[in-house]
Amino acid sequence: MDYKGFHAPPPAGCKSSSRNWLSFSVTLISHQDNSSKLRFVRNRIWSQSSTTMQRASRLTRELSLLATEPPPGITCWQNGQLDDLRAQILGGVDTPYEKGIFDLEIIVPERYPFEPPKIRFLTPIYHPNIDSAGRICLDILKLPPKGAWRPSLNISTLLTSIQLLMAEPNPDDPLMANISSEYKYNKQLFLLNAREWTKKYAGQLKASRPLEEKIVQSETSISSESTMQKRKGVNISRKEKKSHPDS
Repeated sequence: MDYKGFHAPPPAGCKSSSRNWLSFSVTLISHQDNSSKLRFVRNRIWSQSSTTMQRASRLTRELSLLATEPPPGITCWQNGQLDDLRAQILGGVDTPYEKGIFDLEIIVPERYPFEPPKIRFLTPIYHPNIDSAGRICLDILKLPPKGAWRPSLNISTLLTSIQLLMAEPNPDDPLMANISSEYKYNKQLFLLNAREWTKKYAGQLKASRPLEEKIVQSETSISSESTMQKRKGVNISRKEKKSHPDS
């Protein structure tokens, strides 16, 4: 019997009628269709599960590296779920954002790293490439052909690039046309407004934050080391006086 094409007639001597043979053929075709659907669903579930595991493994490595070797002025951590992250960027020296701490939201898509994370500022910032909703105009945050994202990039690279964009705005590709125009034709006014926004919205005394805590810890450590050195100096001078009494 040729069950593949279902064109063969009933075998010689078979008592089945043509109607029964047709019913058998349709049942067999239906069974094969269901098997194909099951295989498709099974393969799709396996593929999604594999992608999810790869994403989780990669994100775990990236977060571990960001915790142990963070880029200067940047910190990033998990916000409850692995695909929901928060980051903070310290405003660069000699920029209008100096001494400001800027919070960012990072949402990692299911197809990461084949799709870029969605990143936006939570802290208001006066910048030609960042709009009032915190959205960022940066080519590596978009897929080709309009963007330059590629799977070899990572979250650390993105945050570093955003930090660089803060220091060096691109007024020729703005999200905020009025701020871009101000940056181009009235730079002093732009710097004044950007500093005011930084002081108002990104001041270090706003709340207890991870990056702020690191700054305080660093200052405390430097202060304690300086105090220890002074005490050592006093002890040494006392010992010298004892070893060389006045005659």
